[in-house]
Amino acid sequence: MRRSIPAVGKLLEELGEFDLPRPVVAQLVRRHLAHLRTNDEIPSHDEIVRAVRKNIGRLEQARLQPIVNGTGIILHTNFGRAPLAPATLRALNQIAGSYNNLEYDLTTGTRGQRGASLESALALLCQSEAATVVNNCAAAVVLVVRHFTRTKPEVIISRGELVQIGDGFRIGEIVAAAGARLREIGATNKTTLDDYAFAIGPETALILRVHQSNFFMSGFADVPPNDQVAQLARGRRIPLVADLGSGVVFAREMPDFLEGEPTPAQTLKSGAALVCFSGDKLFGGPQAGIIVGKKRLIAALKSEPLFRALRCDKLVFAALQTTVDLHLNQVTSEIPALALLQIPKDELRARAAAMVTRLQGLPVKITIGSATSKIGGGTLPRSILPSITLDFLPEDSSVQDFARALRHSVPPVIGYIGDGRFKLDLRTIFSHQDDLVIDAIRTACTIR
Repeated sequence: MRRSIPAVGKLLEELGEFDLPRPVVAQLVRRHLAHLRTNDEIPSHDEIVRAVRKNIGRLEQARLQPIVNGTGIILHTNFGRAPLAPATLRALNQIAGSYNNLEYDLTTGTRGQRGASLESALALLCQSEAATVVNNCAAAVVLVVRHFTRTKPEVIISRGELVQIGDGFRIGEIVAAAGARLREIGATNKTTLDDYAFAIGPETALILRVHQSNFFMSGFADVPPNDQVAQLARGRRIPLVADLGSGVVFAREMPDFLEGEPTPAQTLKSGAALVCFSGDKLFGGPQAGIIVGKKRLIAALKSEPLFRALRCDKLVFAALQTTVDLHLNQVTSEIPALALLQIPKDELRARAAAMVTRLQGLPVKITIGSATSKIGGGTLPRSILPSITLDFLPEDSSVQDFARALRHSVPPVIGYIGDGRFKLDLRTIFSHQDDLVIDAIRTACTIR
């Protein structure tokens, strides 16, 4: 029976070409055939070919590729969070395809400081003395905690701020991984200024405030404002560090749906010595951990050996620089994540009506529905963004099969199932993607 297993070369020839390197396909074939040799029963030749093709298809789909996000979640962590602005894409193309002055001073002709211009612009935007950047916000917390706990091991944090972020990561575990010892204070729902005062001792390195950006508490719940905690911290000669997470930054007025969300500038003004936030959430840029605050403290962080391990590369600097420029020039409408948040519902409804008209005659019932989009990315859990959906009920296949067919389109179109229908939320589908969605739906309706 094992003689019926085809040779690797013969099977590769029969499989033809794929959008994968030939050695990758060959390795997959070898592994599959090796597994068959351990079986008591050997499938037919056609079954072997089908199984290998299926495995190759899975591998092709696992590769990083653009998708159409019809989930209604704007900062979808699984989908790479904030899409980048067109100006950012142009900058990335220019920097990635050529040499650049990453660490070269064009004025003196000598070695320069990495990210100096970006740090200056970030400091201006956040109204801080200085700024720097590492590869994500968790790294920023690790760097800050590691620096301040070299001689004093304790970090004070309210129990109500021991938040869990995506994929099971918890703030407490991140702080502990930096080598610090947590001093938890207060209750889950209520922490007082006296709790902070009583906890400060000879081993206290810093007070850490973590913004509850991915959940909220109501009812019998309270925490002291930052200015009171900052005044206490200054009196005891320890720094107050704030992790804002979502990174809401506006040079002037803020949209209504973001009102009440603390900004780095406000938090620094209230007395925090350092503030860190994410670059790829409501800031609208690439993944990065941005740290702003006192000049002497930023300089001390940058002198840490760990800083080099956490620093960003030329592409992140390029993407951040253009994003900061858009904020400073007050053209945030060109930042995709922020633009999606502000699309009027009537505009979405008009797009939906036009798409329904173009999809007439297909074996699927299509209706226009209402929905509530989410900001996502662990931000603003109470924000309500009214939206419009296209709802699909296939006539000759299941809703699950219809969703699967769209996931296998090029590019994949991702939505969700609700009320027995497959739904696409138009708030997170760019208008220039409407044609792609229509083509994908037509194709999905022809798959049996």
